[in-house]
Amino acid sequence: MPDSRRGANRGNQLQGYKTMNMRKTRFTGTDIAANIRDKYGYSGDLLDIFVGNQGPVVHKWHHYIPLYDRYLGQYRGTSFKFLEIGVSKGGSLQMWRKFFGPDATIMGIDINPDCARFDGQAGMVRIGSQDDPEFLSRVVAAMGGVDVVLDDGSHRMEHIRASFEHLFPRLSTPGLYIIEDLHTAYWTKFGGGLDSPRNFYRYLGDLIDDMHGWTHAGTPKVPGAQGSITGIHVHDSIAVLEKAVAYTPVHSRVGRQD
Repeated sequence: MPDSRRGANRGNQLQGYKTMNMRKTRFTGTDIAANIRDKYGYSGDLLDIFVGNQGPVVHKWHHYIPLYDRYLGQYRGTSFKFLEIGVSKGGSLQMWRKFFGPDATIMGIDINPDCARFDGQAGMVRIGSQDDPEFLSRVVAAMGGVDVVLDDGSHRMEHIRASFEHLFPRLSTPGLYIIEDLHTAYWTKFGGGLDSPRNFYRYLGDLIDDMHGWTHAGTPKVPGAQGSITGIHVHDSIAVLEKAVAYTPVHSRVGRQD
């Protein structure tokens, strides 16, 4: 069949896989903590906070919990500024408050007006779209800057990219930008697809090329991030981008040369 039809058919197949996959991956056991400990060797405080939640719903993939601690544990007990895109049921903001402590500035944004009721509970909440640059600028200003962004918003390719391109240049140095639930990059319903150029992992490839700009003569593909990404970590469905001063690498030879 023509390539266009084959591509459309493949997208439909992936949509079917999406529904099946989400049902099959729901944890049906009774001991969430044991599942996380046994699979990922993690038994830190965030595990207790997550499984012990008695407040509003927190919905997380189990393998995210140790990853959160790996990258965000450094901020515990500090006065850093944390922005979460996507408030949903409000439970994650409370989880973060318990994990980070009272000195952190925590802001959540959501397009759903109902989420305004969570404002002032575990942090600030503002209502607006993650692809609205003026709204995002007002949010960052209200926070007094931002050190870490966690995108758990619409999970649509165009929204993920729009948020990143506006917020990453405004992120402090050093800083972290985390995007989760990137399995949607393979789903046409979210603007992605396995072979789609809009798949966010293709965009991460552009950022990797720019990070290695000192090795080639190509022009920057994402100018707003040029010279400020020092690491890109890709895990299942989650990406972590480190912002810092990107020095041109140098090398040395040390030791006796006979």
